[in-house]
Parts: sequence; structure tokens; C-alpha cells
Amino acid sequence: MSTSATMRAARIHEYGEASVIRHDDIPVPSPGPGEVLVRVIATSFNPSEVGLRAGFLQGLLEVTLPYTLGWDVSGTVAELGAGVTGLAVGDGVIGLVAGSAAEYVVAPAAELARAPHTIPPAHAAAIPVAGLTAWQAVFDHARIGAGQRVLINGAGGGIGLFAVQLAKHAGATVIATASPRSTEAVRRLGADEIVDYTTTPLPGDMDVVLNLAAVPPEQAAALAHLGRVVVTVATPIDAPNAHHFVGTNEPDQLTAMAELIDKGELVVEIAETHPLTHVAEIHRRAEAGRTRGKIILLP
Repeated sequence: MSTSATMRAARIHEYGEASVIRHDDIPVPSPGPGEVLVRVIATSFNPSEVGLRAGFLQGLLEVTLPYTLGWDVSGTVAELGAGVTGLAVGDGVIGLVAGSAAEYVVAPAAELARAPHTIPPAHAAAIPVAGLTAWQAVFDHARIGAGQRVLINGAGGGIGLFAVQLAKHAGATVIATASPRSTEAVRRLGADEIVDYTTTPLPGDMDVVLNLAAVPPEQAAALAHLGRVVVTVATPIDAPNAHHFVGTNEPDQLTAMAELIDKGELVVEIAETHPLTHVAEIHRRAEAGRTRGKIILLP
């Protein structure tokens, strides 16, 4: 690709309100050794990006301003760096790649997985952050298995909709909390029982509790009494039986999820699709509690 080529990217030059998000024309990056240039078909919105944009994640993430938003990518390989094998120009890929809210992004080839071929390519952008976090919560940290009773708090969110399916895939009985607007999706994806947390106390005597909701600390602490093992990806819980983690990029797990999708055993649920130019409005809606599920953004 010409070194003079430019692309549009959603970036922040400072921390602050959603209005700090700018759509800049910047040079298209070039892949180095072991890297590929990906033409972005879609990225997706993650609520944690609100905290990044506002400056709340300073110290947790290494961010150099100006910073291009986006962590999820679904796209096609546009150019190969030196030494890359196993991928060809035109291959569909997905990955957890910082800076993907743009028309192109560079990524190490080893950190990408082949995209599933049975769903629209743009929908595959919903998988990396939410899917990896759900997979690691269910299999790596909670080690959910057949016959267990699992309470998933926040089942209607992007991570939760994957976690419900993966826990069922593991053979568990799933009790899911969801608001009325998410109930239908959670039930369709396999929850055995749904608790409307806005009106009903959460049940106890669980083998596992997964907390996927950013609830206040006192509510999070109460979850520790509901199960023998508690795994949280949102609000940390200070209890001997609780474990907090942040999802990591594991391409083998992305590959496993893509295979389940292509077998029809895992559904990618999309709530909304918008142009990337609407990203600031999505941030505002998220801060007001008016988003749910996975929102796809098209550059």
C-alpha cells in the first residue's frame, strides 16, 4: 500500500467527555515483520472504553495520546509483513487489537484468528473482547462443568450473552439475571431460569457465581454469599471465595469460538449496528445506561 495513503480513525487527544472523540485522517500503518495490515470491516463498542476515554483507566492501561479507540476487529488481511506464514491477502480474521476503530489496523499475525464463515463478517467483531472474557470466566477461572448450578449476574450484556451459552455448553444449569429488556435474548440463548434483578432477590446455594455487571461494591460483596466459587470481571469482590480477572488475548480460544459458531453451537447476538462516526453518541448513551448487548461500528 502507498506510504502516502491515509485513513479515518476515531481518536482521543485528551481525556474527557464524549465530545473529545475526533475522527482524524492519519497515515495507513505498514506491517512490520510478523505483522499484517487488516482492512477493518467492523469493530464493536465495549463499555470499558467509556472509562478509558474519561481517563479512569490511567495506570491500568498504557495509553499514549492521541489514542485510537477500539479493541475488537473483524476484517480482511490487506498486506503481509515479512516472515508471515499461514495467512494470505484476503483472508478473513478476527482479533483483540488496540486501535481498531479505524479503516485499517496493524496486528501481529500470531494474535489473530480466522473469522467464522457462517455469520456476517461485521458481526464477528462482537466476539473478541466479550467472547474471550466469557470463555475465560467459564472455563479458565470458574472451571464450570456438567451438573453445576451457575448464577450469571449481568447475563444480558455483551459478555453475559456469551457466558450463558458457554456455561450451557459445559453442561451447567444456568440461572441468569436480566432486566426485562434483555429477558427474551437471555432465554433464547439457553438460560434455564431468569431472575429480574430489579424486583426479585438473587438465589443462593450456587456452585458458581459469575459477576459480569459493574454493580456498586456493597452489591458485589453480597454476591460472595451466594456461591461456593465467585468469579468477577467487573466490580472486584474482597472475599476468600472470589476471584477478579481481566480478559487476555488468546487466539486459540478465538479459534475455538469460531468453530462453535460455524457448527451452530454458539450464537453471536447483535443489538445494534452504526457507522463509526456515531461512536460519541454511543458513549453518551452508555453513560446514561441506554445501551445493551453488543453494538457493531462500521468504519
